[in-house]
Amino acid sequence: MPGRQHDTERTCIVTRAAAPVDALIRFVVAPDGQVVPDFRRRLPGRGLWVTANSSAVDTAEKKRLFARAHGGPVTVEPGLAARVDKGLAASAEAALSFARKAGEAVAGFAKVEAAIAGEDVVALIHAGEAAPYGIAKLAGAFRRRHGAGKGAVIRCFTGEQLDLAFGRTNVIHAALLAGPASQNLMTRVDAWLAYRGEPSHAGAGDGSTHDAVTEFESSGPRNE
Repeated sequence: MPGRQHDTERTCIVTRAAAPVDALIRFVVAPDGQVVPDFRRRLPGRGLWVTANSSAVDTAEKKRLFARAHGGPVTVEPGLAARVDKGLAASAEAALSFARKAGEAVAGFAKVEAAIAGEDVVALIHAGEAAPYGIAKLAGAFRRRHGAGKGAVIRCFTGEQLDLAFGRTNVIHAALLAGPASQNLMTRVDAWLAYRGEPSHAGAGDGSTHDAVTEFESSGPRNE
């Protein structure tokens, strides 16, 4: 008797290959016929699963694969791939805000330095436009305290996004402290970067992102 597809796997409507649900994005057809992403996989209706990258979502839209998989007419507003990107970004921003409220994220150069010196820091966060000097100084402090090949760096947020997440202005540098809220943030950041086809800058401090601490030391004009 043929084996059943595992409950945590679904078939991508673009590639027709089975994959774990964490590697896919679930879409549903709303009552008005609109195709909408279901990031939390909780909306009612039959799921239409697409590999979690912008190219696959774009292909599904352009080739009208949602209608084929749904078995009837649907409406897909142009620019679905970009809207999914914004949704994943919003999810990561919300997770960062929650980590801050949970006491697992601190912002400000001095507070980040203090956290590196005395706390279990699992990741450094720098605004995309942060100046090289500040990044290099914090990276050096992190290496001296924790050693090379530890922790992670997150550089996918703009300064404006960091300001909103921390509820203050001019946030350039932040640090994540060990805890479930921080781990949730890094998982969401990984999903967002994977969707964009970019390398992961977030990890669990196991050395899997060992180049991340120095990778971005030469970019960005903004300083704090």
